[in-house]
Formats: sequence, structure tokens, C-alpha cells
Amino acid sequence: MKCPALGPGTKGDSLYIINWKEVKNLMMIDVIADSFIDSIKLLPFLFLTYLAMEYLEHRAGEKMQDIIKKSGKAGPLIGGLLGVFPQCGFSAAASNLYAGRIISLGTLMAVFLSTSDEMLPIMISENAGLSMMGKVLAVKVLFAVAAGFAIDLVFGRKEKNMQIEHLCERHHCHCERGIWKSALHHTVEIFLYILLISFVLNLVIALIGEEALGALILKQPIAGVLIAALVGMIPNCAASVIVTKLYLGGVLGAGALIAGLLSGTGVGCLVLLKVNDDHRENVRILFLLYVIGVLAGWLVEFMNLVF
Repeated sequence: MKCPALGPGTKGDSLYIINWKEVKNLMMIDVIADSFIDSIKLLPFLFLTYLAMEYLEHRAGEKMQDIIKKSGKAGPLIGGLLGVFPQCGFSAAASNLYAGRIISLGTLMAVFLSTSDEMLPIMISENAGLSMMGKVLAVKVLFAVAAGFAIDLVFGRKEKNMQIEHLCERHHCHCERGIWKSALHHTVEIFLYILLISFVLNLVIALIGEEALGALILKQPIAGVLIAALVGMIPNCAASVIVTKLYLGGVLGAGALIAGLLSGTGVGCLVLLKVNDDHRENVRILFLLYVIGVLAGWLVEFMNLVF
């Protein structure tokens, strides 16, 4: 915001300082608003997920659990298809389901990999075209489903009893009060956690600037894919926005786009770190997510795919 060149201590100089304060205040308001809006969108997914988990634990019984385990063999396919819906609600839900050992690791990874967060809305707003959007989503689903089945095949579908009751004990939600109150307790707790972390991340990104963050991603095939996958793992919608805009602007190649979108889970990983007790497993999952994103990005570059 420019002002006339006036000497120090003049009225114009003080106005310059006041205007900068106004800019900072507006930035803070935007950060708070964005954090709240991004978090509030997850409430329906979180509540319905916890409600279903509580029902399984208290009402469904062992027969229903056996049915879920058997049908879970197709989990990676279902997870990969569900993950393509905009926003990151399904990735947050999948993290909770995996922590309760209701779905397999392959299903969790399929949802994580197919989740695009803000990619689709950005492409629609930029008039990217149905052809481009369809190709990108198809490639993401293909990698997500293939990786999900491969992970279940290599690591095996570990038959573990559901651990929803352990989740209740850990979060002190007093499940004996009923499934509705328990589900609401879980939802509010995770919502506040996501809101706090989202605020911190949005504030950092606002201070750094999306342009500066985007400048870290190079157009070179090898380095660009590595850095794009790393940026994609930022548990915030800004990651998918930056990667998508840079691709549409011709700064990124197709491989870097796929790497960044595959490794991006929105707040999915954030929820996993909160609800899953096995911290070493969480680190392995994040590392596996990054490696798959990088390898897929390099493969897209090698095949010279164009969206």
C-alpha cells in the first residue's frame, strides 16, 4: 500500500503505519476464517464415522465385525473410489477407521493416495476442462487402488479385533453413556485438534506466502517430483492448491503434479497422528505415502503423460 513521500513524524507517515496494522489484522482474520471453514467441513464426516464405530462396538456384535473383515478384501478399491471426492473428509474418516482396526492398511493408503482435497475445485474454477480433470483423477485412482492391493498383499491383512473400546478408553469419552454422546465427544475433540493445527499452518503459510512456497518446487523432473511430494504432505488444503495452480500455470510437470496430489491427504495424516497410538507405525505410513508419491511421479514423467 503506497503513500506519498512524506517526512518522518508526519500525518502521512502515521497513516502508513496504521494501514500496515490494518493489513496484518485482515490477514489474521482471513487465517482464522479459513481455518474455521476448513475444519467445519469435516464435522459431518467425523460425526458419522464415530457414530458408525460406536454402533459396531456396542450393537453390531461379532457377526457384523466378521462381515466387515471379509468384505474388507475389496477395501482398496472402495477406498480409492471414495477418496476422489473433493475435500479431505474421507481421509479423516479412514484414519479413524484404521485406528479402530476396522479397515486394512491397504484401504487406508488407497484413500490417502486418491484424496485430492482442493484439486478439483481449483481446476473447475480455472476452467481446466473435463478431459484434464478426468485424466488426473483416473491416474490417481489407478495408483491408489493398485498400491492399496499391493500393500495388503505384501504386508498381509492382519486379522486384529476391532479396537474401538481402546479408542474410547484413551480419549475418556465415557462410552457407557450411549453411542450418540460418545460419538459427539470424539467429534468435538478431534475438531478442536484439527482447528488448532490448521490455524498454525495457515498462519505460517500466510507469513511465508504461497508464491515463496511454490518457488521451492522446481520444474526439473527429478527434483521437482521429490519436492512436490514433500509439499503435498503438508496437512493443509494449501498444499493441493499450490501444486494444482503451479501445474495449471505451466511451472510444474505432470509427474510433480501427481506426486504432490498422491502424497497429499488433507488432514487425514493429522487425524491419524492423533488417534493411532502406534507412533512408529504412523511414521512408516507417512514414509510409505511419500515414497509411493515420488515413484508414481517419476513413472508419469518417464511415460511422458500429458493431462
